[in-house]
Amino acid sequence: MGNAGTRRHVPEKSGQSPKSRAGGQAGKHGESDAFMDIGRSGTLWQEEPTARPRMPDPVRAAAVRAVIIVAVTLVQAMVAFLGTLAGSWLAFPAVLSTVASTIVATWGVLDVWVTRQVWLQRNGVESRPSSTARALRRERRRARRQERRSAAA
Repeated sequence: MGNAGTRRHVPEKSGQSPKSRAGGQAGKHGESDAFMDIGRSGTLWQEEPTARPRMPDPVRAAAVRAVIIVAVTLVQAMVAFLGTLAGSWLAFPAVLSTVASTIVATWGVLDVWVTRQVWLQRNGVESRPSSTARALRRERRRARRQERRSAAA
């Protein structure tokens, strides 16, 4: 996957208002049923480059996992705390499961860091012009060009 930028609404270039274009009633803030307009010529969304590149997919997956695990751990901690305050029998098992979940959540957060480091190491980090990753990429490009030339001939 390439670098996906942020999405931004691109206003139409025609001089029509949303009300006259869509035939709907424009609301207090200018909203209307313009999305139902079928005669639209331009695109609704336009990709824009971002200052920070998108996270690689394996790192993003690890981050999502970590966030879910941490959220579940926080819910368990609240159940344990409130169960303790209420004097419920559920408090002790909830405390035990919260301790276990805290260990799993720590592993999940470390997994994000390790996955990121592994991805960077495998795919190369260009920190200076003499980067090993850049030289490898250059060699691969030359090999691909050579293959294309030999296939065409």
